[in-house]
Amino acid sequence: TRVMEQHNKGFKEDEDSEPTEAFTGYNLDEITPKERETEPSLVFNGNDKSTLHNGHSDEVSHSEVLIDVMEKKKDSKQLSWYYAPVYLLCWVGLFFAVVYPLFNHLPTGIKLEEESNMPNTFIAQRAESLLIKMDLMGPKIAGDYVTEVLMVDLLLDEISKVSQQMRHDLYELEVDVQKSSGAFLHWQMINMYQGIQNVVVKLSSKSSNSTSFLLVNSHYDSKPSSVGTGDAELMVVAMLETLRLMAISDEPFLHPIVFLFNGAEEQPFHGSHSFISNHRWAANCKALINLDSAGAGGREILFQGGPNHPWLMRHYKQSSMHPFATTMAEEIFQADLIPSDTDFRIFRDYGPVPGLDMAGCYNGFVYHTKFDRIKVISRGALQNTGDNVFNLVKSIANAEEMYDTEAHSEGHSVFFDYLGLFFVYYTESTGTALNISFSLGAILVICLSLWRMARVTDQRVGTYARAFGMQFLLAILGFLLAVGFPLLMSVFYDSGNRTMTYFSNSWLVIGVYVCPSLIGLVLPSTLYLTLRPSVSIPMFSVFIFLTINWVPQKKIPHTYHLQIVGHANCLLMAVLCILLTAVGIRSAYLVMIAVFFYVGALIINLASRLHDKGYLWAVVLGVCQILPYLYFTYLFHALLAITIPMTSRKGMTANPDFLISLQCALGSILGLIFLAPLLNIFRRPKSMVGGLALVMFIFCMISVSDVGFPYRAETNVMRLHFLQVHRRFYEYDGSLSLQDSGYYFDLQDRRLEAPLLDKMNLTGFTRLDEQCKTEMKCGMPCFNHRWCEAVEDAHWLPRDELVDMPGFPVLTFLNKTVIGTEADPKVRYEFLLSGPPRMSVFVEPLDGAKMLRWSFLMGMLDNPSIYKPPFHIFFGYGSDSSPIEIFFELTKDDGNFDVPLFKLGISGHYMSHLNKRDAPTQKFIEDLPDFAHPMEWPASYERYIF
Repeated sequence: TRVMEQHNKGFKEDEDSEPTEAFTGYNLDEITPKERETEPSLVFNGNDKSTLHNGHSDEVSHSEVLIDVMEKKKDSKQLSWYYAPVYLLCWVGLFFAVVYPLFNHLPTGIKLEEESNMPNTFIAQRAESLLIKMDLMGPKIAGDYVTEVLMVDLLLDEISKVSQQMRHDLYELEVDVQKSSGAFLHWQMINMYQGIQNVVVKLSSKSSNSTSFLLVNSHYDSKPSSVGTGDAELMVVAMLETLRLMAISDEPFLHPIVFLFNGAEEQPFHGSHSFISNHRWAANCKALINLDSAGAGGREILFQGGPNHPWLMRHYKQSSMHPFATTMAEEIFQADLIPSDTDFRIFRDYGPVPGLDMAGCYNGFVYHTKFDRIKVISRGALQNTGDNVFNLVKSIANAEEMYDTEAHSEGHSVFFDYLGLFFVYYTESTGTALNISFSLGAILVICLSLWRMARVTDQRVGTYARAFGMQFLLAILGFLLAVGFPLLMSVFYDSGNRTMTYFSNSWLVIGVYVCPSLIGLVLPSTLYLTLRPSVSIPMFSVFIFLTINWVPQKKIPHTYHLQIVGHANCLLMAVLCILLTAVGIRSAYLVMIAVFFYVGALIINLASRLHDKGYLWAVVLGVCQILPYLYFTYLFHALLAITIPMTSRKGMTANPDFLISLQCALGSILGLIFLAPLLNIFRRPKSMVGGLALVMFIFCMISVSDVGFPYRAETNVMRLHFLQVHRRFYEYDGSLSLQDSGYYFDLQDRRLEAPLLDKMNLTGFTRLDEQCKTEMKCGMPCFNHRWCEAVEDAHWLPRDELVDMPGFPVLTFLNKTVIGTEADPKVRYEFLLSGPPRMSVFVEPLDGAKMLRWSFLMGMLDNPSIYKPPFHIFFGYGSDSSPIEIFFELTKDDGNFDVPLFKLGISGHYMSHLNKRDAPTQKFIEDLPDFAHPMEWPASYERYIF
């Protein structure tokens, strides 16, 4: 018996992690202090030793018991505390050894000399040479000569080369340069266009009589401050090379392919709406591949699909050589958490054409800046995109589903890639069944595990159920803390004007947001396991081999209690999976993956009986967590790589750190919810929590130093959007009441003007609060919906000299006619408007007047609950600068039309880089710090009262 007293470690709780309590029937006086640290507390007094002798004791040899006890001692002993940091660093190392290289992996770009040995393969070097030509052409703004003439000629020339190489015996090639006009409601404005050009190519097999076309779209225009090499000329050259490969292929395809080279996406979306609304081929387009970019270089992500056409995902899976996709990105994008949009919305809403939306997403820091050039785009990035686009086009062009796409409309899809190695997709209904099945199965397996624990220790199930209930409450608390701590950190950083510290050094999120989340995740269970009072329960220990009829009271074994922590977290994940599925969030698949791999490990442990052998179950759990850990860290690293650059254009009102901290929290929870509690296998787990807090503190100190300053010249710039404004306000009698000039700033991120204050003179820099109370849109020429939505938070820097404008819009008042009857009086105003390629009209009826009709779309007036005055009509033209005719019809209750009836504002935007800036503006731009990248142009604003 004494030998067994000294060697029994079967279900020992380490004294470093839990306090020792002297139970009745235990003789603690026989144990020295040193033995208390190394030996178990289970020691019987003389009165209890008689219980070891019973009728079955002779059936088990003393040597067998000793061997079993020694094995349990080895299996259940907690490891020394200094292995805990090694444990965590192993997982960090796994990320950098596996996830990071795979995330950044690109294929080798194929050269022209290799073409003969690689038929039917995308040649990156050919695409690259064409991309260099486009890059050298400079910015391509709709309405400019470069865009409307030179770029169109270049595209037609390249298409002509394809026609010369084409297999004329197999294919037909039709080319159309579309010019059209139209309008549509977009956000809170009417979006009008005139003379917009698209270069459209249809390639079809002579052997095919299909009337279902595949549409492939991208745009070649750019923002005024950008050449647009990544956004989206890279996609344009990928389309041209794909067109060439399809035209020379020996294998005809079933369905015609329409390649739409879109001339006005940045207007916004004039080119895509022009095609889908007016082109003769639009009605036959049954599927779409939309190509865009929010960065330059790297891989492109599939972030929208369908809607309701999962067969498209099947073709992506079959054809994509380098898959990169996730349902989570789709739901984030469609929740308007991303400050971007694509032509996909136009084709979906106005077609409707189902499809796949793919966009470059690496290095978003150069997006819409002058640094979006060929030097940041590798040949491997071209090869990656080209391989995927070419094979996807070939697959869908041969899809049987194209004959009747509506017959294959089966709901949304759940889709994701695994480390870029393979692609998984299934329908939403299948996802619902999987989520519910695995979640309920997890609950059953957890119950079986608890029953097993009770049986092995000869205790009531209720005892373990109570312990499990306590751990479930702690799991909920841990989840809330894991989310709450990073969010609280984001609030602290925002209140101290220290947001975006990670913008140039993204590794700072590890200490600033990941460590707090990890602390919150493990804190409740760790404190409970190390500080809780002992709870006496009956125990059936290693002496089961002697068939003991009764043993004194002892606590739940530490090994079982730690398993219960994992079970509680699993139940929490299962419940969360069911709830997310119930409300239709397809990203619930992430929680399902976490549950699936935990339950898999638990089943293996139960089947192999490692479940009851000390801490050996943790080895199986750790091994089974490798695959989900790699996926979750890959996914959230990708999301951070995409969204961190976007924080510089998220706007002034929202705290960008809130979104980043939330992503870090969710990634930490999903990746480590079952791994982090295993810190309690090591002695002094509270010290490890303290170590994480120390790491967090060190990172916080670094982040508030110069290292945490967000911006860097060229690579991580501050986006500074401002207009050089010349304003003129005319009163009802025609007199000029105000004429002034200044710089109108639409600041793009949460730090506002603070980074500029010590770098340049901003005397007079102010908000527009007072003008917002009296003037439409604060008296500013806000450019589009995003500018107008944020105009009340805009800033104004007055200047003494009037801006020397390249020109002004010309508003010609044609006529005022009283129409209608005495009972129904109306008045009609007619105007003619001409000006630069981009203009806006703002109109607001005054008190007592009501707008009845106008020359624009009536949808805004027909829905007064949605669209409130002042109304915004945006107008852009491409190759046709003809004046536009405008009329307004109004009524007034008293029929008196000889008083002010409405305000009319006209703004003109001279965005082209060919329009020279005056000397004060050039001096202002030169004074900007090197980390500030301006997107600016001259703009006029005239306000009239009629």
